[in-house]
Amino acid sequence: MEYAHRHLAEVGLEWQFPADDPAVLVAEFSRLAAQLGAREVVDARDPVASVHGVLAAFPADWLVVFDNAPGQEAVHKFLPPAGRGRVLLTSQSAVWPREWAVEVPVLDLAAAVGFLVNRTGDPDERAAADLAGKLGGLPLALEQAAAYIQVSGITLGAYLALFRDRRADLLARGQAAGHPADVAATLGLAASRLADEAPAAAGLLRLLAFLAPEPVPLALLLADTEAAGALAPGVAAAVGPLLGDPVAAGDAVAALRRYCLLTPAGDGLVLVHRLVQAITVAQQSAEVAEQWEQAAAVLVEAAVPVDPTVPEAWRMCAMLLPHARAVLDLTSDGLGRIAMSLGWSGSYPAARDLFRLIADAYRDDDTYGPEHWETLTARASLAYFTGLAGDAAGARDQYAALLPIRERVLGAEHQDTLGTRGSLPRWTSQERRDR
Repeated sequence: MEYAHRHLAEVGLEWQFPADDPAVLVAEFSRLAAQLGAREVVDARDPVASVHGVLAAFPADWLVVFDNAPGQEAVHKFLPPAGRGRVLLTSQSAVWPREWAVEVPVLDLAAAVGFLVNRTGDPDERAAADLAGKLGGLPLALEQAAAYIQVSGITLGAYLALFRDRRADLLARGQAAGHPADVAATLGLAASRLADEAPAAAGLLRLLAFLAPEPVPLALLLADTEAAGALAPGVAAAVGPLLGDPVAAGDAVAALRRYCLLTPAGDGLVLVHRLVQAITVAQQSAEVAEQWEQAAAVLVEAAVPVDPTVPEAWRMCAMLLPHARAVLDLTSDGLGRIAMSLGWSGSYPAARDLFRLIADAYRDDDTYGPEHWETLTARASLAYFTGLAGDAAGARDQYAALLPIRERVLGAEHQDTLGTRGSLPRWTSQERRDR
């Protein structure tokens, strides 16, 4: 609409075609043919050819818009082949010739905040920024939220509080101006069509919905062909064919891109918008959702390199970290290996902070408890990376507290006890030098 308004003065004809339904599209060509009324080129039996003939001979520039086109093949025969005109297509699909396509991004934070404040009349920029972040800058979601706020008479802060608790409900309420369906219906319809056309792609979407709203290293996530044996039968049937098969995975990605449900994020990474994730999860029963969340955890765990100390593992672990935090327990082996990779790669504060969470989780878990060897190992790693992060006194104190426990639980001659005893003077002397 913005493009059409900007160029209105430059053309002698503008027309918008609804392109998502071929029958409706043909009917709209009939309407335009009747408006043009050039008898020598208009044939009532073929309104598409008639309009093409008129446009080819039209004496001025023209602009025709094909709105919400499913894809290139669906509209190819309708595109005017000649004339002094321009053709603009809008589409949810991202699969178009490179020279045709312009990706429409989500709004950046400043623009989204400005829109919410102006649209609602509420000057609370802090609440607007928080809400814009939770909506991921998606224009349709921002407009729907603003419309709901305006109609209901609540504030941005009140809507934000509701959104935290009732996200799925609010995404299905309120209609954006000029758009016939709410966010949930729009995205839900795309996912429903996808399930009929490409079941493996629908399965991949369900899997990605439980990961963090961050770029996903897809090849790494789907690399383990043996992981299907650990998945629920229905989940294994859906995503099993994608495991270890880059061609099948590529087909699934292409299907998701046709509905704008996934975005390439460069270098083998893919990204699913946080609201697409939320609606995909909300459309599943609790039992089915639990199976898919478990599948995400299995595949992330399997994707974490076995040896986190080698340099080639560090980048993989960094990419997997947000997804591991989303689906893995803090006491999982995979998250422990990622924490170790952070330390070996030199990210000492990040390793320290993650090991602190891991050590606390082991301590508070009834399966382990404060004196389990896994708990003590995590505490030792925490102490080590505390020191490397620049806090020698903190490392000294942590090793001092750990030593008597290891002596009592493991014995004075156990290698872990000896390692703790050797670390204590190291960080004591380091603390003295620092002082």
